[in-house]
Amino acid sequence: QEQLVESGGGLVQAGGSLSVSCVAFGRIFNRYALGWFRQVEGKEREWLAAATSNGKKFYADSSRFTISRDNSDNAKNTVSLQMNSLKPEDTAVYYCAAAAPGYGSRLSLAETYDHWGQGTQVTVSS
Repeated sequence: QEQLVESGGGLVQAGGSLSVSCVAFGRIFNRYALGWFRQVEGKEREWLAAATSNGKKFYADSSRFTISRDNSDNAKNTVSLQMNSLKPEDTAVYYCAAAAPGYGSRLSLAETYDHWGQGTQVTVSS
């Protein structure tokens, strides 16, 4: 069964770093783009970054966030988001998501993604 499972959220002080990871279980994801979003309650989901199956990476802001993807296991893909110089306004639930081939230039749009993880909370204290 295909599913995305995030891990690695938690509490960190402002200025610190944190990495969140997501395992996409299922061979279908070998050709999918994998992305990261975040959402604050009451606000729209915000796109952060995406990594395609052939190694391309895209960012909303690459100055503090770095996405990486591991395709070495055919049965699963792992995508991680390294976050540095965290600020209290980075506090949110972080979601990974998968977009089927044909996404074109729409990787920044939540509606492009058809599989979502359950989310992991990241809290940055001031």
